[in-house]
Amino acid sequence: MLYIVSTPIGNLEDITLRAIRTLKEVDCIAAEDTRHAQILLQKYEIKTPCLSYHSYSSHFKLEKIVDILKEGKNVALISDAGTPGISDPAYTLINAAIAANIQIVPIPGPSSLLAALVMSGKPMHQFLYLGFLPLKKGRQTLLKSLATEEHTIVIFESPHRLLRTLTDLKEYLGDREISICREITKIYEEALRCKVSEALDHFTKNRPRGEFVLVIKGAD
Repeated sequence: MLYIVSTPIGNLEDITLRAIRTLKEVDCIAAEDTRHAQILLQKYEIKTPCLSYHSYSSHFKLEKIVDILKEGKNVALISDAGTPGISDPAYTLINAAIAANIQIVPIPGPSSLLAALVMSGKPMHQFLYLGFLPLKKGRQTLLKSLATEEHTIVIFESPHRLLRTLTDLKEYLGDREISICREITKIYEEALRCKVSEALDHFTKNRPRGEFVLVIKGAD
């Protein structure tokens, strides 16, 4: 079986008992960054062998993990933080396992996407999740298409691209309400709820730090 195990997005206490048990019982753990994974594994005295699986892994590495699964062994797939498959390379492995008739078992848990939605105060009964915006090709077209999107919009952003994205949002979507969440579950957790122009002013004066989730109000 391939277990898709959600891990903490910041606070190491945000892990389920089932996730800990699964990580201890499987034959090996496929981790996005094995060094990063060891912080969590050491805290919960998990001694299961790890192998790396990330966006730069070769097709050989993918086949190796699938072969392990075909042997009848159990593998737990974890990302650096949160639920595997959301803006990380887990998708390819999951589909390879499905193609090989391997059973997929999700172990639910933390997700910065859902945590940011809950913190935002924006309507969450329906929302559009876009991950990271394209850097170049298709960026402008996508932003223009969002101008009339009535559902709440959720995107991820890195600190060094935040100002550019806020500038683009103001240009193409207008000066609408936005919630900017960063460092969720960590000591410097913050949710800034304001207009896009106010967010631009704030982060121009205060250098962006940490990873961001932007929750944008839909069009009226």
